Amino acid sequence: MNRELIDVNSLDLKERVVSINRVTKVVKGGRNFRFSALVVVGDENGHVGVGMAKALEVPEAIRKAIQDAKKHIIKVATIGTTIPHETIGDFGAGKVLLKPASEGTGVIAGGPVRAVIELAGIRDLRGKSLGTSNPRNMVNATMQALRQLKRAEEVAKLRGKSVEELLG
Repeated sequence: MNRELIDVNSLDLKERVVSINRVTKVVKGGRNFRFSALVVVGDENGHVGVGMAKALEVPEAIRKAIQDAKKHIIKVATIGTTIPHETIGDFGAGKVLLKPASEGTGVIAGGPVRAVIELAGIRDLRGKSLGTSNPRNMVNATMQALRQLKRAEEVAKLRGKSVEELLG
């Protein structure tokens, strides 16, 4: 898998908190509470990333998750306002189906999937969660589905054919 380096500082990133969770560690002296944050960042122009972090306080967990998300930004292949083809992403028990939609349809997808899709800059898409409703698994499955997307030009180049030959 070839990874393209993306300069995060040149992007105008927006962030969205998908979930905040209180987690507990039981120790001899009682319970230790921390907060876990799941954050999506994107420039609404084809770049999106997901980050997860824990800290003693919510704002610190969110800040750390944003930093983590910036380290995991990917470029999403789009055609106009939608995706080039149907794809399925898997992560743990989370399974997400993404389908292209015609112009003007809007984003038809549930909570965590919608956050990733909107911050990636995709305006028209139909999405369906086929597995768990756990936000972390759904977000990561969506990211995995977006990573699999390839435009016709990329596929033609990989196969050593022209786009016309490929599309028939």
